[in-house]
Amino acid sequence: MEIPQYPVSRLLQLGDKALFDSMFSLFQPQMSELTFANLYLFRKVHNYHLSMLDGSIVVFGKGYDGREYFLPPLGGDGAAVSEKMLKDGLMLFGNEESIAGWFDGDSIESGEDRDSCDYLYLREEMATLPGNRFHKKKNRINYFTSRHAYQTDLLNVGDITECRKLLLSWHTSVNLIREKAVDFDFEACDEALVLLEELGLKGIVVRADGVVSAFALGEKLNDNTAVCHFEKADPYMEGLAQLINREFAVRLFNDSIYINREQDLGEPGLRNAKLSYHPTRLVNKFRIIAKQ
Repeated sequence: MEIPQYPVSRLLQLGDKALFDSMFSLFQPQMSELTFANLYLFRKVHNYHLSMLDGSIVVFGKGYDGREYFLPPLGGDGAAVSEKMLKDGLMLFGNEESIAGWFDGDSIESGEDRDSCDYLYLREEMATLPGNRFHKKKNRINYFTSRHAYQTDLLNVGDITECRKLLLSWHTSVNLIREKAVDFDFEACDEALVLLEELGLKGIVVRADGVVSAFALGEKLNDNTAVCHFEKADPYMEGLAQLINREFAVRLFNDSIYINREQDLGEPGLRNAKLSYHPTRLVNKFRIIAKQ
Protein backbone atom coordinates (compact mmCIF):
# COMPACT_ATOMS: atom_id res chain seq x y z
CA MET A 1 0.00 0.00 0.00
CA GLU A 2 1.36 3.39 -1.01
CA ILE A 3 2.69 5.69 1.71
CA PRO A 4 0.79 9.01 1.59
CA GLN A 5 2.42 12.40 1.35
CA TYR A 6 2.90 14.42 4.55
CA PRO A 7 0.89 15.54 6.48
CA VAL A 8 -1.36 12.57 5.65
CA SER A 9 -0.16 9.28 7.18
CA ARG A 10 -1.14 5.64 7.46
CA LEU A 11 -0.46 2.80 9.86
CA LEU A 12 2.63 0.62 9.53
CA GLN A 13 1.77 -2.73 7.89
CA LEU A 14 3.44 -6.12 7.62
CA GLY A 15 3.67 -5.63 3.86
CA ASP A 16 6.08 -2.73 4.44
CA LYS A 17 8.86 -5.08 5.54
CA ALA A 18 10.73 -5.34 2.21
CA LEU A 19 10.79 -1.56 1.78
CA PHE A 20 12.04 -0.93 5.32
CA ASP A 21 14.63 -3.69 5.12
CA SER A 22 16.11 -2.07 2.02
CA MET A 23 16.10 1.39 3.64
CA PHE A 24 17.70 0.15 6.86
CA SER A 25 20.38 -1.66 4.85
CA LEU A 26 21.43 1.72 3.47
CA PHE A 27 20.85 3.69 6.70
CA GLN A 28 22.82 1.26 8.93
CA PRO A 29 20.91 2.16 12.12
CA GLN A 30 22.47 2.17 15.57
CA MET A 31 19.34 2.44 17.75
CA SER A 32 17.31 -0.68 18.48
CA GLU A 33 14.00 0.87 17.42
CA LEU A 34 15.13 0.96 13.80
CA THR A 35 14.40 -2.54 12.59
CA PHE A 36 11.18 -3.45 10.85
CA ALA A 37 10.42 -6.18 13.39
CA ASN A 38 10.75 -3.78 16.32
CA LEU A 39 8.58 -1.14 14.65
CA TYR A 40 5.93 -3.66 13.67
CA LEU A 41 5.76 -5.51 16.99
CA PHE A 42 5.37 -2.25 18.93
CA ARG A 43 3.20 -0.51 16.31
CA LYS A 44 0.13 -0.46 18.56
CA VAL A 45 1.93 0.70 21.69
CA HIS A 46 3.69 3.54 19.88
CA ASN A 47 0.99 4.19 17.26
CA TYR A 48 3.50 4.09 14.41
CA HIS A 49 2.34 5.92 11.27
CA LEU A 50 4.10 6.56 7.96
CA SER A 51 4.33 9.57 5.67
CA MET A 52 6.45 10.57 2.69
CA LEU A 53 8.07 13.98 2.43
CA ASP A 54 10.53 15.03 -0.27
CA GLY A 55 11.54 11.44 -0.96
CA SER A 56 12.00 10.48 2.70
CA ILE A 57 9.96 7.98 4.70
CA VAL A 58 8.99 9.49 8.04
CA VAL A 59 7.84 7.29 10.93
CA PHE A 60 5.69 9.01 13.53
CA GLY A 61 5.24 7.50 16.99
CA LYS A 62 4.23 8.09 20.56
CA GLY A 63 6.34 7.37 23.65
CA TYR A 64 5.30 5.53 26.78
CA ASP A 65 4.88 8.98 28.30
CA GLY A 66 2.36 9.94 25.61
CA ARG A 67 4.65 12.44 23.85
CA GLU A 68 4.53 12.31 20.07
CA TYR A 69 7.71 12.25 17.95
CA PHE A 70 9.17 11.31 14.60
CA LEU A 71 12.16 9.04 13.99
CA PRO A 72 15.14 9.96 11.78
CA PRO A 73 13.79 10.07 8.20
CA LEU A 74 14.83 7.26 5.88
CA GLY A 75 16.08 8.11 2.39
CA GLY A 76 16.26 11.50 0.76
CA ASP A 77 17.71 14.44 2.67
CA GLY A 78 17.03 13.45 6.28
CA ALA A 79 18.41 16.70 7.67
CA ALA A 80 16.22 18.91 5.47
CA VAL A 81 13.11 16.84 6.11
CA SER A 82 13.76 16.85 9.85
CA GLU A 83 14.17 20.63 9.80
CA LYS A 84 10.76 20.98 8.16
CA MET A 85 9.20 18.68 10.78
CA LEU A 86 10.78 20.62 13.62
CA LYS A 87 9.46 23.88 12.17
CA ASP A 88 6.01 22.28 12.23
CA GLY A 89 6.42 21.87 15.98
CA LEU A 90 7.20 18.14 15.97
CA MET A 91 9.84 16.44 18.13
CA LEU A 92 12.66 14.27 16.73
CA PHE A 93 13.68 11.15 18.64
CA GLY A 94 17.03 9.76 17.50
CA ASN A 95 20.54 8.75 18.43
CA GLU A 96 23.56 11.00 18.08
CA GLU A 97 25.23 8.98 15.29
CA SER A 98 22.19 9.07 12.99
CA ILE A 99 21.64 12.83 13.27
CA ALA A 100 25.23 14.08 13.68
CA GLY A 101 25.78 17.31 11.78
CA TRP A 102 22.13 17.73 10.82
CA PHE A 103 21.42 20.87 12.81
CA ASP A 104 22.84 24.19 13.85
CA GLY A 105 23.08 24.00 17.63
CA ASP A 106 21.59 27.50 17.91
CA SER A 107 18.37 26.39 16.20
CA ILE A 108 17.40 23.42 18.39
CA GLU A 109 16.97 22.31 21.97
CA SER A 110 17.99 18.74 22.77
CA GLY A 111 17.91 16.55 25.83
CA GLU A 112 19.29 13.08 26.38
CA ASP A 113 16.70 10.39 27.10
CA ARG A 114 18.81 8.18 29.40
CA ASP A 115 16.00 5.70 30.04
CA SER A 116 15.86 4.94 26.30
CA CYS A 117 19.62 4.61 25.69
CA ASP A 118 20.62 1.21 24.30
CA TYR A 119 23.33 -0.94 25.88
CA LEU A 120 26.01 -2.07 23.43
CA TYR A 121 28.25 -5.05 24.23
CA LEU A 122 31.12 -6.85 22.54
CA ARG A 123 29.65 -10.13 21.26
CA GLU A 124 32.87 -12.03 21.96
CA GLU A 125 32.80 -10.94 25.61
CA MET A 126 29.17 -12.00 25.99
CA ALA A 127 30.04 -15.39 24.48
CA THR A 128 33.18 -16.09 26.55
CA LEU A 129 32.64 -14.05 29.74
CA PRO A 130 36.40 -13.51 30.17
CA GLY A 131 38.28 -12.55 33.32
CA ASN A 132 37.22 -11.59 36.81
CA ARG A 133 34.67 -9.03 35.66
CA PHE A 134 32.31 -11.85 34.69
CA HIS A 135 33.17 -14.22 37.53
CA LYS A 136 29.71 -14.00 39.13
CA LYS A 137 28.00 -14.65 35.80
CA LYS A 138 30.07 -17.78 35.24
CA ASN A 139 29.33 -18.99 38.78
CA ARG A 140 25.61 -18.67 38.21
CA ILE A 141 25.82 -20.53 34.93
CA ASN A 142 27.81 -23.29 36.64
CA TYR A 143 25.17 -23.44 39.38
CA PHE A 144 22.49 -24.05 36.77
CA THR A 145 24.43 -26.54 34.62
CA SER A 146 25.45 -28.62 37.65
CA ARG A 147 21.80 -29.12 38.65
CA HIS A 148 19.97 -29.58 35.35
CA ALA A 149 20.31 -31.70 32.26
CA TYR A 150 20.01 -29.11 29.49
CA GLN A 151 20.54 -28.53 25.80
CA THR A 152 20.56 -25.43 23.62
CA ASP A 153 19.26 -25.33 20.06
CA LEU A 154 18.41 -22.82 17.40
CA LEU A 155 14.75 -21.91 17.75
CA ASN A 156 12.50 -23.17 14.96
CA VAL A 157 8.76 -23.17 14.28
CA GLY A 158 8.37 -26.48 16.10
CA ASP A 159 9.39 -24.77 19.35
CA ILE A 160 6.89 -21.92 19.16
CA THR A 161 4.07 -23.56 21.13
CA GLU A 162 6.37 -24.38 24.05
CA CYS A 163 7.96 -20.92 23.92
CA ARG A 164 4.55 -19.25 24.06
CA LYS A 165 3.65 -21.41 27.04
CA LEU A 166 6.84 -20.32 28.82
CA LEU A 167 6.13 -16.69 27.89
CA LEU A 168 2.67 -16.89 29.45
CA SER A 169 4.14 -18.39 32.62
CA TRP A 170 6.79 -15.62 32.69
CA HIS A 171 4.15 -12.96 32.28
CA THR A 172 2.08 -14.37 35.11
CA SER A 173 5.09 -14.43 37.44
CA VAL A 174 6.33 -10.90 36.71
CA ASN A 175 2.98 -9.18 36.23
CA LEU A 176 2.62 -8.79 39.98
CA ILE A 177 4.46 -5.48 39.54
CA ARG A 178 1.51 -4.32 37.40
CA GLU A 179 3.51 -2.20 34.98
CA LYS A 180 2.04 -1.56 31.53
CA ALA A 181 5.47 -2.00 29.95
CA VAL A 182 5.40 -5.65 31.04
CA ASP A 183 2.11 -6.20 29.23
CA PHE A 184 3.37 -4.42 26.10
CA ASP A 185 6.51 -6.55 26.10
CA PHE A 186 4.49 -9.73 26.57
CA GLU A 187 2.16 -8.94 23.67
CA ALA A 188 5.03 -7.98 21.36
CA CYS A 189 7.06 -11.07 22.24
CA ASP A 190 4.07 -13.36 21.70
CA GLU A 191 3.47 -11.89 18.25
CA ALA A 192 7.20 -12.18 17.48
CA LEU A 193 6.98 -15.91 18.11
CA VAL A 194 3.88 -16.27 15.92
CA LEU A 195 5.46 -14.23 13.09
CA LEU A 196 8.99 -15.56 13.56
CA GLU A 197 9.59 -16.41 9.90
CA GLU A 198 7.63 -13.50 8.42
CA LEU A 199 9.67 -11.01 10.45
CA GLY A 200 12.98 -12.73 9.76
CA LEU A 201 13.83 -13.20 13.42
CA LYS A 202 16.29 -15.80 14.71
CA GLY A 203 16.35 -17.35 18.13
CA ILE A 204 17.88 -19.74 20.62
CA VAL A 205 16.05 -22.07 22.98
CA VAL A 206 17.20 -23.85 26.15
CA ARG A 207 15.56 -27.03 27.36
CA ALA A 208 16.11 -27.91 30.99
CA ASP A 209 15.20 -31.43 32.03
CA GLY A 210 13.40 -31.82 28.70
CA VAL A 211 11.24 -28.69 28.99
CA VAL A 212 11.65 -25.37 27.16
CA SER A 213 12.80 -23.09 29.96
CA ALA A 214 14.36 -20.12 28.16
CA PHE A 215 14.48 -18.51 24.75
CA ALA A 216 15.83 -15.38 23.09
CA LEU A 217 14.97 -13.65 19.80
CA GLY A 218 16.95 -11.18 17.74
CA GLU A 219 18.16 -10.06 14.32
CA LYS A 220 20.86 -8.03 12.63
CA LEU A 221 20.64 -4.29 13.36
CA ASN A 222 23.43 -3.24 11.00
CA ASP A 223 26.43 -4.85 9.32
CA ASN A 224 28.43 -5.24 12.56
CA THR A 225 25.70 -5.35 15.23
CA ALA A 226 22.98 -7.79 16.26
CA VAL A 227 20.09 -6.81 18.49
CA CYS A 228 18.44 -9.02 21.10
CA HIS A 229 14.77 -8.01 21.18
CA PHE A 230 13.44 -10.55 23.66
CA GLU A 231 14.97 -12.83 26.28
CA LYS A 232 12.76 -14.91 28.58
CA ALA A 233 13.75 -17.51 31.17
CA ASP A 234 12.04 -19.44 33.94
CA PRO A 235 12.56 -17.02 36.85
CA TYR A 236 12.76 -19.88 39.35
CA MET A 237 15.82 -21.51 37.75
CA GLU A 238 18.90 -19.73 39.11
CA GLY A 239 21.59 -19.18 36.50
CA LEU A 240 19.32 -19.81 33.52
CA ALA A 241 19.05 -16.12 32.62
CA GLN A 242 22.84 -15.87 32.49
CA LEU A 243 23.02 -19.02 30.36
CA ILE A 244 20.54 -17.85 27.71
CA ASN A 245 22.34 -14.51 27.56
CA ARG A 246 25.62 -16.28 26.85
CA GLU A 247 24.13 -18.77 24.38
CA PHE A 248 22.58 -16.00 22.30
CA ALA A 249 26.08 -14.62 21.77
CA VAL A 250 27.60 -18.07 21.21
CA ARG A 251 25.07 -19.50 18.75
CA LEU A 252 23.75 -16.53 16.80
CA PHE A 253 25.13 -13.72 14.62
CA ASN A 254 28.76 -14.75 14.85
CA ASP A 255 29.61 -12.24 12.12
CA SER A 256 28.65 -9.39 14.47
CA ILE A 257 31.13 -7.43 16.56
CA TYR A 258 28.49 -6.02 18.88
CA ILE A 259 25.20 -6.98 20.49
CA ASN A 260 22.66 -4.27 21.22
CA ARG A 261 20.54 -5.32 24.21
CA GLU A 262 18.17 -2.37 24.06
CA GLN A 263 17.20 0.01 26.86
CA ASP A 264 16.27 -0.24 30.55
CA LEU A 265 13.25 2.14 30.47
CA GLY A 266 14.47 3.61 33.75
CA GLU A 267 13.73 0.42 35.73
CA PRO A 268 16.44 0.22 38.45
CA GLY A 269 16.72 -3.56 38.55
CA LEU A 270 17.00 -3.84 34.78
CA ARG A 271 19.53 -1.01 34.66
CA ASN A 272 21.74 -2.73 37.25
CA ALA A 273 21.49 -6.03 35.38
CA LYS A 274 22.51 -4.45 32.07
CA LEU A 275 25.38 -2.51 33.64
CA SER A 276 26.64 -5.67 35.34
CA TYR A 277 27.54 -7.05 31.89
CA HIS A 278 29.93 -4.11 31.32
CA PRO A 279 28.64 -2.51 28.10
CA THR A 280 31.30 -1.14 25.80
CA ARG A 281 29.16 2.00 25.48
CA LEU A 282 25.63 3.34 25.44
CA VAL A 283 23.81 4.31 22.27
CA ASN A 284 22.70 7.74 23.42
CA LYS A 285 19.28 8.94 22.31
CA PHE A 286 17.93 12.46 22.28
CA ARG A 287 14.66 14.32 22.03
CA ILE A 288 15.05 17.38 19.82
CA ILE A 289 12.73 20.32 19.28
CA ALA A 290 13.12 23.63 17.50
CA LYS A 291 14.02 26.64 19.63
CA GLN A 292 11.14 29.02 20.06
